[in-house]
Amino acid sequence: MNPSSTQSFDETLWAARCFAFLSPRLADADPAHDMDHVRRVADMARALTVAEGARLEIVLPAAWLHDCVLLPKTSPQRARASTLAAEAAGEFLRLSGYPPSLIPAVEHAIVAHSFSAGIAPRTLEAKVVQDADRLDAIGAIGIARCLLLGGAQRKPLFDSAQPFPDQRPPDDTSNVLDHFYVKLLRLAELMHTASARAEAQQRTQFMQQFLAQLRREITPPAP
Repeated sequence: MNPSSTQSFDETLWAARCFAFLSPRLADADPAHDMDHVRRVADMARALTVAEGARLEIVLPAAWLHDCVLLPKTSPQRARASTLAAEAAGEFLRLSGYPPSLIPAVEHAIVAHSFSAGIAPRTLEAKVVQDADRLDAIGAIGIARCLLLGGAQRKPLFDSAQPFPDQRPPDDTSNVLDHFYVKLLRLAELMHTASARAEAQQRTQFMQQFLAQLRREITPPAP
């Protein structure tokens, strides 16, 4: 960690600039990837940065700008969204006078945050940003976002013939509930930092409790 560069980082100034850049880009974002999502990811990234000793001046711009390019989940270019976001963020930061030496690290953290891109984070800062974004996909807020996005995509909540993928492969392209089994319940084991792992375990336990209650409510009573 480089204390001098971190101490000179004007968080308030750059947050305002990043949010001004983001606001028109996210005006038509789906309800799970709006400005509130960005703020939560930035807040969590900041907390993880402090806990793990990462560099704020890399983590926070990456967290603020990680979704500055959004593509629909159904887009064939979906896996390139984080690369396009990194390119747009890098251009914005260069034109805004951000220290040039920091921008490649910010770009890498943005590229690596994406689950669908499958790019391994090479730095602590990239690991923090990825963890922060994934934490917002689980727990109570993760359940809410999953249901919001599924509704926006007009997907059924579950397969009425077999609601839970107990004896079939999970398929989140056809219903919302299977997304828990395709992705969300797996995220805790993919966290990089100790702080994120601890939080993810608690959030995953909450999701498991939700799914158990949902199973009880939708299972027909015994005759």
